[in-house]
Parts: sequence; C-alpha cells; structure tokens
Amino acid sequence: MDKKIILFDGVCNLCNSSVQYIIKRDKKDIFRFAALQSETGKKLVEERKIDTSKVDSIILIEPGVAYYTKSDAILNIGLEFGGSWRTITVFTWIPTGIRNIVYDFIAKNRYKWYGKKDACMIPTPELKAKFLD
Repeated sequence: MDKKIILFDGVCNLCNSSVQYIIKRDKKDIFRFAALQSETGKKLVEERKIDTSKVDSIILIEPGVAYYTKSDAILNIGLEFGGSWRTITVFTWIPTGIRNIVYDFIAKNRYKWYGKKDACMIPTPELKAKFLD
C-alpha cells in the first residue's frame, strides 16, 4: 500500500474529530485510517513493536517501515496539507521531548476534556474507503 496510515484512538472524541479534520483536508488522498482498537490497528502496532502503553492516541505509518508517534506524527500529517500548513515546520525547532510534554498532557486529559465514546467510530458509506478493516 502506498498510502500513509493514521492509527487513532477510536473511542476518543478528540481523535475522531481530528480524523474528520484530516479527511476534509486530504485533497491528494494520501491517508488511510484505522482505530488502534481494530484488528488492523492491533496488527500494525504489533508488526512495528509499538508500545501502546506509551503511545495510545495518534500514530502515523509511512509506506514501508517508518512510523511517527506523538508530536512528530501530528507535524508530519499537517505538512501533507501544504499551503499555510507549511508554517508548522517552525515547531520542528522545538526539541521533540519538549513538544511531547505538551502532546502527552493533552493526550492524558483528552477523555476528561473531550469525552469518550462507548465504541469505535463507524465511517459513513462515502468515507468507508478511507478506513482499513
């Protein structure tokens, strides 16, 4: 597959909103999506030996073996939108550890601030092709 895969927390309202945001801006049809809780998500995480006790919200998998987690994933996703989104490269000047402190704080509080669903999001028929089974 030549698409970039975004793994996300399927029960997190913030993550689900982020997926919808990305889909609207994915004009070049670059991304595919899978919930971390899905069989596909679990398989992709296991193949890459990603510890989901440390990363449990957004993971970007590039074709091949490369993957990005936390703030690196967010930055790489945003860069694909082009245009004014290119300005986010300024955040790459901030050391990853510092960026991830902010990321981890948001991730830790995402259920409290944004809520949580009882089950993973089910894509509409027109968006079904964007999601991996």
